[in-house]
Amino acid sequence: MTNKDEVAENRLRKELPEEVPALPAVAEEPQEAAEPALTGRQRLAQGLWPPRVTRAQLIVALLLFGLGFGLAVQVASNSDSGNALRGARQEDLVRILDELDDRSQRLEDEKQGLEKQREELENSSDQAEEARKQTVEKEKQLGILAGTVAAQGPGITMTIEDTKGTVEADMLLDAIQELRAAGAEAIQVNDVRVVAGTYLTDSGDSVSVDGNKINAPFRFKVIGNPQDLEPALNIPGGVVQTLEKEQATVTVERSDKIVVDALRAAKQPDYARSSSQ
Repeated sequence: MTNKDEVAENRLRKELPEEVPALPAVAEEPQEAAEPALTGRQRLAQGLWPPRVTRAQLIVALLLFGLGFGLAVQVASNSDSGNALRGARQEDLVRILDELDDRSQRLEDEKQGLEKQREELENSSDQAEEARKQTVEKEKQLGILAGTVAAQGPGITMTIEDTKGTVEADMLLDAIQELRAAGAEAIQVNDVRVVAGTYLTDSGDSVSVDGNKINAPFRFKVIGNPQDLEPALNIPGGVVQTLEKEQATVTVERSDKIVVDALRAAKQPDYARSSSQ
């Protein structure tokens, strides 16, 4: 060995740690006997038994059981019906088909009958509503003729100035009759409503309408077609010309809105009754 090798060996020994004396061997305790290895089937059995079932799993299992039982019953019922029909004779099948057709026809007739009743009820309801509307409208029309309700519409206003006191009741009555003949639907003289039974009388220097005294100027408010009312008053020898001969001044004005608001109390007949009662 050369000096170079010795130097290297000494340096290596200085760098390595000192050797540690080996401890005396201790006798190992005898190991327990190794358990025998389990097969795959045994491990599967241990995993399945005893069962570990949660509450949710139990509920799902019961629902699935009920669903399966219902399906089985339905299938069995359909199978029984199908088997019964397959095993039936031709005459029985024809009879069953006829019964089904009869039943379908009865149901269809019943459906049509119910639809007809519905239409009748709807029509009767509409007719009742229409009758009610017509009754209300008729009541208004009769109220206008009877003077128990106010009225408005196009017409004329006729004013008679009688400074000489020569206008008499029969002249005013002729004016009312002329206006009615021309299509007047509502007439008011001063504050008195003119109706079918209206009468006029002379009362001293004035005129009475249905017992109500009125004085000049006499103001007529008339509802009707102005194009018919005004010419009827101005015909030769008519109302206006007759009043002017008596030195009265007559003014007739057309208007799109005449309001007749003088009312009369509704009179209940003593003996007459409606024939529909």
